[in-house]
Amino acid sequence: MSSPMKPLLPLAVGLALGVWLARRTRPQPQESPNRQAQLQQQIRQLKEGYEKQDRIRRDFTANVSHELKTPLTSISGYAEILREGMVKSEDVGRFAGKIYEEAQRLIALVEDILNLSHLDEGAPGQERRCGIDLYALCARALTRLEEAARQRKITLTLTGACQRVDGAEKLLEEILFNLCDNAIKYNKEGGRVEVSVTREPQWVVLTVQDTGIGIPSGETDRVFERFYRVDKSHSKEIGGTGLGLSIVKHAAAYHDAKVHIDSQLGRGTRVQVRFHPSGEGQP
Repeated sequence: MSSPMKPLLPLAVGLALGVWLARRTRPQPQESPNRQAQLQQQIRQLKEGYEKQDRIRRDFTANVSHELKTPLTSISGYAEILREGMVKSEDVGRFAGKIYEEAQRLIALVEDILNLSHLDEGAPGQERRCGIDLYALCARALTRLEEAARQRKITLTLTGACQRVDGAEKLLEEILFNLCDNAIKYNKEGGRVEVSVTREPQWVVLTVQDTGIGIPSGETDRVFERFYRVDKSHSKEIGGTGLGLSIVKHAAAYHDAKVHIDSQLGRGTRVQVRFHPSGEGQP
C-alpha cells in the first residue's frame, strides 16, 4: 500500500522552493548613510589598532634584541679573555664575577620578558585568585630588598595594617617588588622609601613613596613603556631591565586595579595602586 503522504511530497518541495526563492529575490533594505559611516569608522579604528600593535611589536623586538645583546657581548668578551690566558691569576676571580653579574642580568631580563608575555596573553597558568593580605606581601618584598637598601643607606618603612585583596599572589608580589625596587634604585643615597597599605571606602590603597630623583614633568605616563628609563645615562649603573613598571601596569590591569603616579623632579615620586577589597573585586 502506498503511503498517504507520498502525493504531498512534490507539493511540499515546491512550497519550500518557492519560499527560498522569494527570500533570495526579495530586495534588501539599503543601509543608512549613518550606518555606513559607523562601519567605516569601525574599520579605521581596527586598522589603526592593528598598526599600533604592529609598531609596539616591532619596537619591542628591537629593544629586546639590544638588551639581550649587551650582556651577551660582555659575557663573550670576558670569557674569551679568560680562554686566551690573558688574565693574571689574581684577576681571574674578578673576571668571573663580571661574567656572573652579566649572566644574572640576562636571567632577570628573560624572566621579565616571560612575565610580560604571560600578562599579554591574559596571565595564563596563574593560580586562581584568592584573598591575600597585601600588608604581609609588602613586608616580604621589603625583606628581600633590605640588603640593596642597606648598600645605599636607604631607610625602608612599612605602615598600615592587614588589608585583604582578591588576587594572584605571584602577580601581586611582582607589583610590590618592582615598585619598591625602583624606589630604591632611583633614590638618593641616604634617602627613604615609605610603603603603606591603607583602606579607603571602596579601595585598598598601596602607596610607595621615595625621596629619589623624580620624573620630569610630562613623562609620568611614559615610565610604563617597555624599556623606558628616566635616567638613561645611569641605566647600567642602576641596573634593572627597564620592564618593571610595564609589568606593574599589566599586573594591575589584570587585578582591575588603578595606578597613579605623582612626582617632582629632584624631590621624589609617589606611586599609588588602588585594589578592590577582598570579596568586592570584578569577576
